[in-house]
Amino acid sequence: MNISIRIATLLALSAVAGLSQAQNTPRVDQREAQQQARIAQGAASGSLTAKETQRLEREQAAIDRTEAKAKADGVVTKHERRKLHHMQDAASHDIRHAKHNAKVAGTP
Repeated sequence: MNISIRIATLLALSAVAGLSQAQNTPRVDQREAQQQARIAQGAASGSLTAKETQRLEREQAAIDRTEAKAKADGVVTKHERRKLHHMQDAASHDIRHAKHNAKVAGTP
């Protein structure tokens, strides 16, 4: 009986460890934070208009929703990670483009 309790405990611990590991997306989270900072800096400096800032924030929210859906089943697959990275690549490009276009805050 003692051995069955130990085995059950080990199985439970390994399942919890596997679940927590699968839900970690540190690279996605780090890039998300960096992109949020880039958007905030652009809004503060005036290189992003209010409309551009709103659009970029909506794009970040879509990435957040996709990440939450990927984590919902407890496993973030390689395909889901690839999709998240692709979305972040596109968002990064959009941020750069919006910050370096001719539009500035305060002008139409």
